[in-house]
Amino acid sequence: MNLPALAPADEPEFDAAPHNLEAEQAFLGALLYDNEMYHRVADWLKAAHFYDPVHGRIYQATADRISRGALADAIVLKTDFERDGGLQEIGGAAYLAVLLESAADSVAAVEYATLVYDLALRRELIRVSAELSKDAVDSPPETHARMLIEQAERRLFELAESGGGSRGFVSFKDALAESVEMAAAAFEREGGLSGISSGMKAMDHKLGGLHSSDLIIIAGRPSMGKTALATNIAFDVARNYQYEVQPDGTKKTVSGGVVGFFSLEMSAEQLATRLIADYTGIPGFMIRRGEIDAAQYEEIRDAVLEIQGLPLYIDDTGGLPIGALTARARRLKRLHGLDLIVVDYLQLCGASAGKQSQGRVQEITEITQALKALAKELSVPVIALSQLSRQVEQREDKKPQLSDLRESGSIEQDADVVMFVYREAYYKEREKPKEDTPEYLAWEEEFRLIERQAEVIIGKQRHGPIGTVKLAFDGARTKFSDLDPVGRYEDSAR
Repeated sequence: MNLPALAPADEPEFDAAPHNLEAEQAFLGALLYDNEMYHRVADWLKAAHFYDPVHGRIYQATADRISRGALADAIVLKTDFERDGGLQEIGGAAYLAVLLESAADSVAAVEYATLVYDLALRRELIRVSAELSKDAVDSPPETHARMLIEQAERRLFELAESGGGSRGFVSFKDALAESVEMAAAAFEREGGLSGISSGMKAMDHKLGGLHSSDLIIIAGRPSMGKTALATNIAFDVARNYQYEVQPDGTKKTVSGGVVGFFSLEMSAEQLATRLIADYTGIPGFMIRRGEIDAAQYEEIRDAVLEIQGLPLYIDDTGGLPIGALTARARRLKRLHGLDLIVVDYLQLCGASAGKQSQGRVQEITEITQALKALAKELSVPVIALSQLSRQVEQREDKKPQLSDLRESGSIEQDADVVMFVYREAYYKEREKPKEDTPEYLAWEEEFRLIERQAEVIIGKQRHGPIGTVKLAFDGARTKFSDLDPVGRYEDSAR
């Protein structure tokens, strides 16, 4: 984790700050004896976590050598520090010998590293608590208390999470390493995805999966299936969740993910009914009306028992302000982990406290910017649904385009991916002629061909091509899926 700059050990107010110099010495001594120890703690232990700046410098020098594949023991470190004039700063060569004498065994060394990390978090928690208390007392009267709470949530999240949102500059070397890691993950993962699978191979092929830090807009006119598509994706991600436990006790997602679903339009019960219909194949309207037989009831009950433990968390608070939404997302990640956020839908979000008086275009701008910032801060993809303007209905060609986005300027600008859901059958059904006429027979044949088809039109994608993905759609189950044969899709450059 990258902490903000810690107060120097010699500052009076930090003289009694939680620390354990013996634990730092014991771990560093073990590290100099056995460089393999570094790989067990490198993901979470950083130089800034050491209370003694000397120890932090020794750890950083050791880490730099090991990262290059070089040996890092007392002899070579002595040579390195002599070369840059820093030997006296760390106490001379004799101090390296003291560290070796204090070395713990390999099992205890990891425990000492964990203690060093924990004490660093406690010191920073003391600092953050003091600053939050000062802000609460000294903030001007016009500052809403809820805004202070949201700021507190953000700062506590950054403290609790590895690689918090405010990590400052990243060296080009580190950025390249992250890029190579992403490429390696895509190479090794089945299907060659660098992001989370959407559950539909045709869409994954076009997008490369759902990428961390991306804001993905799914837009469409009412009844096109925006919520259905987002729900299908969220359910599939949660169903495929697998993780590995790291040495520090945290969970690392290896497949699928934990999903936070902000349902600002539908209730949690309505959303759950859709998911049951998706899982069982029993039409949702039959479940809602109770038009099911005993066998179907047993099937629903068994399905509930099978899927009730999925890591899918639903917040159905209506008109949720964007500040509260981001605070709840941070809290969810801190408590349960988080790999995907879905917001249904964008125009139902409220502005932050104190900003409701601004125009709707400015409010939407604030919301989209906040969602993009949240995606980067939590390093997860954020899927936000959006309505389209009515001008679509006034055109002969009803296929949507970027200019059809309501309050489109900020949505189009801030989004990494913009996808439109389009079902030709929706409009064709409204052209239905009278039965027992030649026109009806022709219409019926044409409608049957397109009734179970849908298109996802990718109108913008920062990291790849635009085009169209053709999917199957089951209206009774509100279910999108790959066409048969699985994976068949169609591109069309626009």
